[in-house]
Amino acid sequence: MEKHPPAKHQETDESGRLKIYFLPNLLTAGNLFCGFVALTKIVEANLTPDAITGTVNWMPIKMALGFILLACIFDLFDGRVARMGGHDSPFGREFDSLADLISFGAAPAFLVHRVVLHDVLPDDYVAIGWFIASIYLICGAFRLARFNCLAAMNLPGAGKDFLGFPIPSAAGLVASLTLFIIKLNEKEKNLGHWGWLLPGVLIFLSAMMVSEVKYPSFKSLGLRSSTTFLKVLIAALFVGCLLILWDKILYYVLPLFFTLYLLYGFVRPHISRAWRREIEDEEDQEAAG
Repeated sequence: MEKHPPAKHQETDESGRLKIYFLPNLLTAGNLFCGFVALTKIVEANLTPDAITGTVNWMPIKMALGFILLACIFDLFDGRVARMGGHDSPFGREFDSLADLISFGAAPAFLVHRVVLHDVLPDDYVAIGWFIASIYLICGAFRLARFNCLAAMNLPGAGKDFLGFPIPSAAGLVASLTLFIIKLNEKEKNLGHWGWLLPGVLIFLSAMMVSEVKYPSFKSLGLRSSTTFLKVLIAALFVGCLLILWDKILYYVLPLFFTLYLLYGFVRPHISRAWRREIEDEEDQEAAG
């Protein structure tokens, strides 16, 4: 039997104009805006210790971290909104990648350079700091380009599973870990030895983004997804705890969450399919298939 090639997504309307869907791309624009504001706050930050108290004003950096994490939320919903309305488009995919490169590539790389590498490296080795930060940015760009190519060719790596650690999750881990370290050393003149953890994490995440390790995309989760009563109850209690005790536990929950997702890619091939379905909520997607 002759195999017909899959139908291509209709990129233009009847008049030949490019289809640009409002709400998904508005959310993507919010992602890009957050990335720009984060970069602005990082540039504006004065990390020189106060002459009287000897402490550093971390507030601009905290605001930048908050905008990076907010960009993660925008990125989480733009694709889901597009898929729920059947408005997933090539334009949206490309626009999303451009926004991701700023919010989750340039902003975290510049953050680590500004907060750690800029001050700790001697003047003769300043270029090393830029080089370390650029590794993350380049690997992030490669990760996004590979994803777009796989999606355009309908190949594995851009569907249910991600090929390589997703760049929004990498940025979320860098941002939340930086927030955690600042919380631990808020009254100190610098981040101390903890600060050296960030360049190491940045290089490791660079390798993970271009790796062959597969991560679940959780694209099947949405407004139409069904789940068990127990899972809904646990999720509601967890969100309630975050809302009530956010100033005490948020600094610890966020880096733990992104770290668990990072490690899950390594243990995922070694757990049973039943456990995978429980963790990733694949029932709806498999039933639809």
